[in-house]
Amino acid sequence: MTEELTAYHEVGHVLMAVYVGARVYSVTIDPDWDDGPERYGDAEIAWPEGVYDEKTLREKAILVALAGPVAEMIHTGDPFHPALVAEWSGDWQQAWEAASALIPQRQARMQYLEQKTLSLYQLFRQDNYWAAIGELVDQLLAHETLEEEMIYDTISSWISINGQ
Repeated sequence: MTEELTAYHEVGHVLMAVYVGARVYSVTIDPDWDDGPERYGDAEIAWPEGVYDEKTLREKAILVALAGPVAEMIHTGDPFHPALVAEWSGDWQQAWEAASALIPQRQARMQYLEQKTLSLYQLFRQDNYWAAIGELVDQLLAHETLEEEMIYDTISSWISINGQ
């Protein structure tokens, strides 16, 4: 995986997290590998306590999990199914598990996640969202790590931020 692909992937997660009301403390394409499995990027995301009910939080978590693969799909032009790409298995698993309490039937859950993926694809292809992603990717590639202030400043020049 190249740094550029990693940057698009992580920025997808970050943009969606900000969009749905999570707080993003940082994002990096140079993570420490000493505290868990090998990975090429990492975003530190936190949900505000007591703001969302369980169902809403699960719905938002699904979008954040799928947003990384979607941003990468748009960048490469390869509309892969997120369940079929090995590098995205962790993201897919997070989305699958979050959706399990919402939709217990496997086939209906698969359709739900596919629909969410398509919705994200359509959202991210809008000019202002793709511009925000592109600018964040450029900043991330230049600095390797972006802190909260830079993330929010960059995104807010392109889209309205939830609660900002």
